[in-house]
Amino acid sequence: MFIWLFHRMSGVSLIILFSIKILTSFFLFAKDKKPDWALSLHRQPVIDVLILILFTFHSIYGIRTIIMDFGYKKEKRLFWLSNCIAAVVSAFLLYLYARMS
Repeated sequence: MFIWLFHRMSGVSLIILFSIKILTSFFLFAKDKKPDWALSLHRQPVIDVLILILFTFHSIYGIRTIIMDFGYKKEKRLFWLSNCIAAVVSAFLLYLYARMS
């Protein structure tokens, strides 16, 4: 139940966060004078970190759902495996993000 709820909430959150990124980049590239609110919102590292973490967990949970649809029955083992994989991938991506910033 947790994964089902998290998968839905992370999907909606990703749509909102990607919309913010696209909207702010539109204002930054379309105008000669860049609005301050768009520049400050586009450069928020919190949004970037949330996108990285939510995208990683959302995609791994989606792969988990596909594996279960193919008939894998050990749901609890797959839950812990998907959480560990998503945590390692998220940590690696956050390390790369921090290193590049």
